[in-house]
Amino acid sequence: MKRVLSIFIVLILFGSAGGFAQSAAAVDNSAELAALEAALQKDPDDLRLGSNYRQAVVRSAQYDRALAFFETLVEQHDTAPSAHLNFGFAYVDKIPAAGSITQVLLANNALKQFTRAIELKPTWIGYYTRGNSYMYWPKIFGRTPLGIADLQEAMKMQKADQKRIYHIRAFIALGDAYWKMEELDKARATWTEGLAQFPDNPALKMRLVRQGDELKAIMDETYDITKRIDTSLKELWADQREPAK
Repeated sequence: MKRVLSIFIVLILFGSAGGFAQSAAAVDNSAELAALEAALQKDPDDLRLGSNYRQAVVRSAQYDRALAFFETLVEQHDTAPSAHLNFGFAYVDKIPAAGSITQVLLANNALKQFTRAIELKPTWIGYYTRGNSYMYWPKIFGRTPLGIADLQEAMKMQKADQKRIYHIRAFIALGDAYWKMEELDKARATWTEGLAQFPDNPALKMRLVRQGDELKAIMDETYDITKRIDTSLKELWADQREPAK
């Protein structure tokens, strides 16, 4: 009975049970996928290679193929953190195309893979990714504090590192998490700190000038699970001075 009630609540909070149409027609790139899969079998812990594979999957909408591939990959290479991270992202990639109940299952499975990646190797991208993922859950599920804890870890790592373009994401997400918990002073302080480092960032500027319903509208738009999340990790590759933390 409790499980039925939980599913009912999830349906109400996450939307209708119908799937969402893709923004573009799927392409047939089976040969490309096969080549990337072969490469990943040789180097399962290559984060960028796995990301390239997932983006090819998104173009072809072969999400189940990717999930099956990564499931086998992590079974064979359980100690490869990037394999688990890409497996988690593969679940996220499928969410916009799934119905509400399936979306919840996909989100939970993604979190498990992100957690395993962090257990194997704590990194900025691991903590940021899991922390940001918690932000998509309605507040009633009590996962926002978990997101705050992860994002705070990501912030510690980036403050000990040289400035990188993707660090802006932690300032935005952590401030958003504080906003979600109605800690508005902390939210504004975090966004302000981020803007001091990234003065041209429009997302931070909008958050600092909007209030009330206008600010809530930004949050609703940002964490809309019906919209595809960019999981390409392209910002990580833009800064090649050192391996991403």
